Amino acid sequence: MKRPYEFTAIFRHAGGLDVKTMLGELQGLVPDLLACSPILNGWFLKGNKKAEAVLYEVFDHDGPTTAAIAVLTESLKHDVDPRIVSMWNGRDGSEGASVQYVGRVMPETSMMVLRAKPGAFAQDWQLVTELVHKSVAIWHPTVVTVESAGYFDKKVFKDRPGIGWMLYLPRVLNVQQVPEARALVPVLGTDNQQIGTIIVSVIDAPFSDENPEHVKIANAIEIRLVDQDLLPRYADL
Repeated sequence: MKRPYEFTAIFRHAGGLDVKTMLGELQGLVPDLLACSPILNGWFLKGNKKAEAVLYEVFDHDGPTTAAIAVLTESLKHDVDPRIVSMWNGRDGSEGASVQYVGRVMPETSMMVLRAKPGAFAQDWQLVTELVHKSVAIWHPTVVTVESAGYFDKKVFKDRPGIGWMLYLPRVLNVQQVPEARALVPVLGTDNQQIGTIIVSVIDAPFSDENPEHVKIANAIEIRLVDQDLLPRYADL
């Protein structure tokens, strides 16, 4: 498969959207990105040209770098809604990856999207679920999707999130509700009570929109969820 994976978290941001806050939230995701794949490391601010895109490292061992904070503060000083922070892992081709954080003031929705080529993304589904767990802890999203880029045209409902490889919903779900899922992973809150569920469509291989069986399973899960009014519309997120 040549198309990139897209890891998307949609949420309403409860606090301020200053540069330090946005970078601090992204920095909280960095250890899990690295655990997911050693290539998801060494992040730089994106630029118009490659020479510009490797000038400013986003994080060091102390957190967001002074240079990244200064550059973004200047570039975003006139941007209120949305505020967009983009970074790149400094690699080309099959190892390339980028993160875009589109922050909007409540009640509007914000979004974080990781795009990673197959060579830069985890092959183990359980590593990906750990990344979902961390995104839930940081942003408390209304939905998280993990899918290959070509799956959008193959999902059943264009007005709702697709399942793809996995989908997080802030609902407690069980096997009786989603029997087609290959795994249902509970997500716990700070009080150790379940606050949501990660629905996984494929566990024996990375999801591929080029594999008809993978697409069939994901489609079946989507239909099952909509039949029970469990899969929200984008407009309701």
